[in-house]
Formats: sequence, C-alpha cells, structure tokens
Amino acid sequence: MTFSAVVLYGPPAVGKDTITEALTRVDASFVHFRRLKVGPGRSTGYRMTDARTLAGLRRRGLIVHGNRRYGAEYATDKPELDRLTSGDRIPVVHVGQVAALAALAAYPASWTRVLLWCPKSVTAQRSAGRGDSDSGARMAAWTETRADLESHRDVLWSLIVRTDRTSPADAAASIRRAVAAGAPDAFAPTALLGEAAG
Repeated sequence: MTFSAVVLYGPPAVGKDTITEALTRVDASFVHFRRLKVGPGRSTGYRMTDARTLAGLRRRGLIVHGNRRYGAEYATDKPELDRLTSGDRIPVVHVGQVAALAALAAYPASWTRVLLWCPKSVTAQRSAGRGDSDSGARMAAWTETRADLESHRDVLWSLIVRTDRTSPADAAASIRRAVAAGAPDAFAPTALLGEAAG
C-alpha cells in the first residue's frame, strides 16, 4: 500500500505553519509532522528531545533526514512517519533544504512536493510582525534558500505557491487537490528565480 505525504519547502515566514493549519482544518487526514529538535529557539511545532536520543535514532538508521539551522538540530524520523501513515494520516513535513527531498523520497510514500515562496521583503515583514527574536538569522536563511533553489534548478515540484499572492485557504485547497490527483513533479521554479529578490 502506498501512503500519501506532503513536503512543504520554503524560506522562513513563507507560511508553512499557516498553510498546514488551513489544511488540517479542511481535511483532518492531514497532520503537521512535528520534527524532532535539539537546541535553542522556539519549541512550538517540534518534538523537543536531547542529543543522546537523537544520536541513538541515527545509529539505528531511523532518521530519514536531519539538518542544522539557528544553532539547533532538526530531524525527520521514521518511527513518527510510520505512526502517522499507519493511521491513514497524511503527514505534512516542513523543510528548508532541497537536499531533504531526496532523503524523504527514500521513505515509501507518494510525496507531493510543494514549493512555497514569497519575496525577501515579505519574509522581513512577517518575521517582524510575529516578533521573531532572530529575524537577522531568518533573513540570512531566506538568502540561503534562494541560493539553494538556484543550485537545484533541475528539481521539479508538484506545485508552486506564491504565499504573498495566495490566501492560506486557497493554498491548502490547491495542495489537497494535488495530493488527491497524485500530481507529478512537473513545475520548475524558473519564474521565481528570474525575479529580483524583493
């Protein structure tokens, strides 16, 4: 049996949390996959753990993908993906690196890849509006995310959504349709990369 899963990629403050909340409101089968986190910063939306536990999972081959950012370590683990998919849920995984797509593809699910995007100025406004204490780091991460896309121009997406032009409800509806249709990875971010940073 093939399970459905969604990966949302995009820069900080692009709306991953907001769109995931909209998805879960319209369809309870969608659920935010809360990644494991070790380190400082916000804990909301994560399963906080310690370095020893994370290292143990890694030794046993149970980490599907991991990364470091903002002085913390994050991981997507197989046991939690298994728990959600075995309960007929559709995990929505948030990532900030294109390399995560290949790692996640190794997990046996039908992945819908969604690229969420907004200009740097919008990220700045949103970060300030929600009171981020590390806005400078988030702006640097936006630049890193664009560079990441630039160096992976050949990677295709099931769906690309401009969150500065699309409401969370409309974005959620588009993602839900893409999952239901088993939308292929057919879209390149060419237009986004051709724009000024903004």
